[in-house]
Amino acid sequence: MKDSWTHRWDERYSSNEFAYGTAPNTYLKEQLEKLSPGTILFPAEGEGRNAVFAAKSGWEVSAFDISAEGKNKALQLAESNGVTIEYQVGELQNLSFKTEQFDVIALIYAHFPAEIKSSIHQMLSQYLRKGGMIIFEAFSKSHLDYVLKNEKVGGPKDIGSLFSIEEIKEDFPDYDFLVLEETEIELNEGLFHNGAGSVIRCVAQKR
Repeated sequence: MKDSWTHRWDERYSSNEFAYGTAPNTYLKEQLEKLSPGTILFPAEGEGRNAVFAAKSGWEVSAFDISAEGKNKALQLAESNGVTIEYQVGELQNLSFKTEQFDVIALIYAHFPAEIKSSIHQMLSQYLRKGGMIIFEAFSKSHLDYVLKNEKVGGPKDIGSLFSIEEIKEDFPDYDFLVLEETEIELNEGLFHNGAGSVIRCVAQKR
């Protein structure tokens, strides 16, 4: 992945404030509360707000991101909440996860560059056990219209990094979709997710 991409996220996570706050994503919280705790992976986890919530709820948590600054903040947040999380830094193909290691993979605003996002999804799928769940929330292709009206809502400004329902179906072909929808939501997450936006939400079970 480009050094400029890593630099961008290191810069965002280097301040004392948490870029997206310390509270968990609302949709993730709702979905995890329906499940019995097990093993969970958070790709592109940044400063750890969702991973720490899961750990506090009894999950065995792994996470990764390209940003070392993100990891530093995540471990700081975990320590202040009295929990531990396993957190690796680097690109997915270089990390040490195992086939069928996880009960859940939570993709929460995990916007990878357009040219690799589908391959990342397919790579992640091998780490999920049969019967395991994907929990997904990220900006839809319709979100560009919202960013034009209000930059404070955040999210990528190139349509290729945004998602459609069709793309999710293609990326996860061996799954039963319990939820798969495009919807408008109101975000209030830290400094960079504020206002109305359009998202894809998905809960899917691996066959």
